[in-house]
Amino acid sequence: MRQDQSSPSPMEPLRRPAFARFWSGSSLTFFAAAMTTVAVDALVINELGASEAEVGVIRAVQFLPYLLVGLIAGALIDRWRKKPVLIATTAGSGIALSVIPVLWWSGSLNLAAVAVALFITGGFGVFTAAAQQPVLPSLVRRDELVSANARLGQSMTAAQTSGPPLGGGLVSTIGAAASLMASSVGYLLSAVLYARMKPSPAGADTPTPSEKSASSAVKRSIWRDIRAGMAFLYRHRTLTPLAISTHIWFLANSAAVTVFALFALRHLGLSPFLYGITLALAGVTGLLGALVAPRIGRRIGEGNAVIAARMLYPVSWAVVALAPQDPVWGLVMLCFAQALYGFCMGFEDPNEMGYCQAVTPAHLLGRMHATMRSANRSMAVIGALLGGVLAGVIGYHGTLWAIIAVFTAAAVVIGLSPMRGARALP
Repeated sequence: MRQDQSSPSPMEPLRRPAFARFWSGSSLTFFAAAMTTVAVDALVINELGASEAEVGVIRAVQFLPYLLVGLIAGALIDRWRKKPVLIATTAGSGIALSVIPVLWWSGSLNLAAVAVALFITGGFGVFTAAAQQPVLPSLVRRDELVSANARLGQSMTAAQTSGPPLGGGLVSTIGAAASLMASSVGYLLSAVLYARMKPSPAGADTPTPSEKSASSAVKRSIWRDIRAGMAFLYRHRTLTPLAISTHIWFLANSAAVTVFALFALRHLGLSPFLYGITLALAGVTGLLGALVAPRIGRRIGEGNAVIAARMLYPVSWAVVALAPQDPVWGLVMLCFAQALYGFCMGFEDPNEMGYCQAVTPAHLLGRMHATMRSANRSMAVIGALLGGVLAGVIGYHGTLWAIIAVFTAAAVVIGLSPMRGARALP
């Protein structure tokens, strides 16, 4: 691997064995998450009869761990080996998620139990996510980061393409609880693949002297480390406006996906399978977006790629708001909206992640991503709660138009910033 990293030209990331295993494990978690989304929505809305506000709460508790421990997780990840964290927390997510079907089969499942299980699953997910991005630069070269993120984006969107219909089909066939057990198995298999991953000895997975310090020293300095990560992110010329725009985007997006589930399953009366189909279209076009992401980044720059996507999100959700309560045309417009939404995310994510990884020093990667992620998920908690409450108070359409205004604000913030024309490499 060292020989590959010293070669003059970039290599296809999947030819690197360590990245290939990381990609395979991550792909399984993407599939598990895509199936879980449909199964949880069907379970909570259709089978447990949750109100709009309760749906918002269920959405919010999945992001709440990022608010509570996200920053600490990032600081700790910069001290720990990433591989053991990935193995343990991914397996933990699978075990925690399996509690829901077990309780369902025992006849003792309720909304509170679902919320607790998803909260624990999200807690493990905080540490999984905190370790994933910092370990990536140890698996590929810097000039391969956008391509590596594109490969991950392609597998994510492939999972979003086939995962929701598969999840919807499983829900219709064997029920939501059994579908969640299938997702649990996916997480466990992913942990096995992470266990076989071998990062570069000179990469980010190598322990630093601080990892070997006494626990008392760790306690004394961890808050200083957290502040260093926050200071880097929120004092950077381009990362600061990117972060602020992304925080606003997560507020809007969390509210939007909460209302979308209610709008599709309850307002339009779609079956779990058709609901899965609408989500799958976002995966289909997201895959196309991820395929062209490196080309778009090279042509217009990573900064402009992110800005272009942020400008199109309000359009996609406006189509949802305009969808009529008709079983045919309503479904058609939801499918079109999800297709545009998925394509934007497909080409935006690799360019955004590749840019952030390229301009952030290796020793700050964990804290920078954790700071960004914690703030994003904190906004997602607020967005999910607001989306559910507003949907019950002012209706689905009024809530959607308010969400569109927030998406527009996110686009304005980054569109008027130094991210215009920003590139990871000269």
